[in-house]
Amino acid sequence: MSRRKEIALVTAGILTGIAISGPAAQAAAGLMASPSNQKFYLNNQRISLTAYEIGGSNYVKLRDIGEAVDFGVTYDAATNTVTISPDKPYETEVTTPASATPSTQSKNADGSINVPQDGSQYIPQVGDVIHCDDGTNYTITDVSRYDKNYFADGPVGPLPTATCDWSRFDQPELPKAEVRRFNNPDGDYIFIRNLYETRRMLYSLYNAMGEDEWIMQSGSPRMRGDGTPWVHIHLTLPDDMISAPFWPWREEAVPNMLHSCPGGDYYLEVWDVFKNGKFLRTEYHLR
Repeated sequence: MSRRKEIALVTAGILTGIAISGPAAQAAAGLMASPSNQKFYLNNQRISLTAYEIGGSNYVKLRDIGEAVDFGVTYDAATNTVTISPDKPYETEVTTPASATPSTQSKNADGSINVPQDGSQYIPQVGDVIHCDDGTNYTITDVSRYDKNYFADGPVGPLPTATCDWSRFDQPELPKAEVRRFNNPDGDYIFIRNLYETRRMLYSLYNAMGEDEWIMQSGSPRMRGDGTPWVHIHLTLPDDMISAPFWPWREEAVPNMLHSCPGGDYYLEVWDVFKNGKFLRTEYHLR
């Protein structure tokens, strides 16, 4: 039996006890988990594993063990089954992004549109009447600049696909797709929070984190001393934070910023800007 197989089988035997049911599961429900500062070594080399202490024992993800030791771990959601394959190499689990299909907007009794809140794509059309957060309606009259301007070659394209296991990073929830309206002597504006393009920035950040040698240590994301991720991601900017937006979308903007200063808190958001009914631009904010 190979050394890898021996380690894999021993590890599988240890972690099998985590899956419990019935009275044991009810008893375990009262246990508290806290980040563990335990050090882990493989072949006399220290490796980075995220661990939690529960009831005096250290618990780590089976997938993390599989990656460290190099044995296969797969999960079948349809049957809720985990398969351990000691004789197969570890393969990174690829997370599929949510559907990129343009959504069907819900309508109000007066015919106005509610922009989608699920992160799907909203493509503005002439004649759309957008319901704003202040209760007013705003009519779109010109979308000739949508996906067209002097600084872009064409449409942005589909959302990025995973080049690493995104589930291992900070998982912020999408914010509300706000529709803010402002009237001033310069014109009548609305700013629509674009959740679809927010996902583009988030996914680009994940892929950049996966390839950054400082963030990834021995195949695992760097963690803080308290067990939380070294990189914290926020999908809104605080009201008192000033950012210099850029447009149109530039693929290199997110990874360039991450690699220049890996770690810490990253704030990102995207807004579609309209003036007097005309689409002006999609602004990308990153701090």
